Amino acid sequence: MRNEENVLCGANSYAQKYYFNTRFDRLPATIKDELQILCVTFTEEVGGCLTMEFNEDGELELLVDSDERDYLFDEIGSVLKVKQMRMDHTELFEALELFYRAFYMEAE
Repeated sequence: MRNEENVLCGANSYAQKYYFNTRFDRLPATIKDELQILCVTFTEEVGGCLTMEFNEDGELELLVDSDERDYLFDEIGSVLKVKQMRMDHTELFEALELFYRAFYMEAE
């Protein structure tokens, strides 16, 4: 079951919206900006919805979803793009996981 409090951010190509969870407002503005760029760029390139959220172990998951009637959604491209993002932004994602574990897991 999904815990909405653990959603960091996400973008939706259908609604053309970006969401950032205000629970994580402690993050520096530069990190927030980078997350927005990553999410929006992802959905512009492959479509669908991208959500970044922390699992119960404090690991950052990149979850992709699409409308089943969206025949233009690039499912293979989305898997490749997630792998590329994980490789290109390893330090950012590891820092976010450390931040989450330090400030939010202890409080729960």
